[in-house]
Amino acid sequence: MKSVLLIGIGRFGRHIALKLHEMGHQVMAVDRSETCINTVLPYVTNAQIGDSTDEEFLSSLGIPNFDACIVAIGDDFQSSLETASLLSELGAKKVIARASKGPQEKFLLRNGADEVVYPEKQLAAWTAIRCTSDHILDYIDLDGDYSIFEIHVPEEWNGRSVLQLDIRKKHGINILGIRENGKMNMTISPETILRTGNSMLVLGHERAVRKCFKL
Repeated sequence: MKSVLLIGIGRFGRHIALKLHEMGHQVMAVDRSETCINTVLPYVTNAQIGDSTDEEFLSSLGIPNFDACIVAIGDDFQSSLETASLLSELGAKKVIARASKGPQEKFLLRNGADEVVYPEKQLAAWTAIRCTSDHILDYIDLDGDYSIFEIHVPEEWNGRSVLQLDIRKKHGINILGIRENGKMNMTISPETILRTGNSMLVLGHERAVRKCFKL
């Protein structure tokens, strides 16, 4: 269980609060709006109404005590930038900030953020890839043009082992897991047999995955 400071309780922040609650983590929610705070009270350990750009207020929260600080402010980039910078100055262990436009990511990383999430960009990529292929079930974009795909096992792979296919050597693609009957098995060996009707998690360069699976 981790302790998380969540600043900014818009729609994005509410989804984060709910997911962290489901995962069993402790969450301190912060927002200027009492209405926004009230929407997440069932899912958070504590909540404060206040201005995250106010250094005195932010310091009173005990920033070094949190395992991670998430800046989920979406409609005021100046406040997001100032908050990320203050969190870093106050000794935050990890600052994750939201960007809604490309240039914002660069400024956030230069001013206190350790990581930046760009939900609109990530969702756009996921939607584009999903709607153009019937074989891709899910998609996670990683750094450096690498991605994780959940993809149907091709018919021509049916009954063949991971070792026989050897896609790691041929394409630089790793098979991370196999989903069978709705359950994901992450214990993969060279002897693991692939079956049509199942899906698998694969990790690789997006171009390599598209070439290997003829997407």
